[in-house]
Amino acid sequence: MALRNHLVVMARAPRLGTVKTRLARGIGPAGALNFHRTTLERLLRRLRRDRRWTLRVALTPDRARLRGMVPVIPQGQGDLGVRMRRPMRRPPVGLPPGPVVVIGCDIPGIGPHHVAEAFRALGRSDYVFGPATDGGFWLVGARRRPAEPHDLFAGVRWSEATTLAETLARLRRGQRAALVAVMDDVDDEASWRRWRSRKLEMPSG
Repeated sequence: MALRNHLVVMARAPRLGTVKTRLARGIGPAGALNFHRTTLERLLRRLRRDRRWTLRVALTPDRARLRGMVPVIPQGQGDLGVRMRRPMRRPPVGLPPGPVVVIGCDIPGIGPHHVAEAFRALGRSDYVFGPATDGGFWLVGARRRPAEPHDLFAGVRWSEATTLAETLARLRRGQRAALVAVMDDVDDEASWRRWRSRKLEMPSG
């Protein structure tokens, strides 16, 4: 069976008061919801037609749905590490084996070239990470051959300046990890204002 690349976007269903709660403390629940919904929809439009990978959204709550943009799979229960590990262990039901890349949906700048770079890195590494400026990561991927990924995320502290470092420290002897582009994770008002400033500075055409 031919291998395929699999891309999974981790997301919350766009509902008022349940998304981007740290950001909502600074710009209000309605502003946070608008950012989340707009960023997710634009991200999926950019990525869904690329034939270099399959695309699924791992959505929470599990019974939530999106408006027909891409197929949805449930995240399931557990902390962020447990939920990310599920799609990393094996492809969704019905899809062939192959490397997987998992990304979040709150970085407006993600494009197909970032995802393609990550899959290329998995041709020579066991794992790939996209570092975030806050010390975490916006992308993680696993080659999944010859062995299924082990639990990289057990005991990792999330939303800390050491999150990526703690994850890399859990690599087993002989395993290799590649790093791709560093990006700014929009999680709070300060990072939102940086993003807004860059957006306003971009040429209009």
